[in-house]
Amino acid sequence: MTAMRVIGAILLVLGIAGLLTGGFSFTKETTQAKLGPLELTVKEKESVNVPQWLSVGAMVVGAVVLVLGFRNRP
Repeated sequence: MTAMRVIGAILLVLGIAGLLTGGFSFTKETTQAKLGPLELTVKEKESVNVPQWLSVGAMVVGAVVLVLGFRNRP
């Protein structure tokens, strides 16, 4: 597989995943206070929303790059 086909496939898969999931979340741990041997940590859940237009755009660009990768066969 050429690099162009791989990039197109990755963009297509990421676009579909972003469209189906709508975003992702992760847990961030921060240290709030440290007093000698005692340490206060806080776990915060952060979420990131992926816009639908970005997912659709990635799918379209991925499909175009994938098709161009198959057209330019050496």
